[in-house]
Amino acid sequence: VQLVESGGGLVQPGGSLRLSCAASGFTFSNYAMSWYRQAPGKSRELVAQIDSGGGSTNYRDSVKGRFTISRDNAENTVFLQMNNLKPEDTAVYYCHARPLYSGFMYWGKGTLVTVSS
Repeated sequence: VQLVESGGGLVQPGGSLRLSCAASGFTFSNYAMSWYRQAPGKSRELVAQIDSGGGSTNYRDSVKGRFTISRDNAENTVFLQMNNLKPEDTAVYYCHARPLYSGFMYWGKGTLVTVSS
């Protein structure tokens, strides 16, 4: 089982990034997917989540209107489009998979997003 994040990097305030998380080793369409983040010295927090079919999404208040989560079940990939980035968005972003039925949850190793001028 693997969740591999990519797309992080350094961006100026107001800029955009698109994160990707490629999944393998499990039935992707049977899992709800989420993005979490963890800033230095802070606890990990939920950023956005999407149901198994992609029809329902939820966001933390601080990213609503700026971030969009989506998924491609044919490609076993979940995305996080991040626009109008702010310095407080700086964190390591993690991909997370939660099974609809019984089974294990999975985490990726994370990708660093730094928002700075």
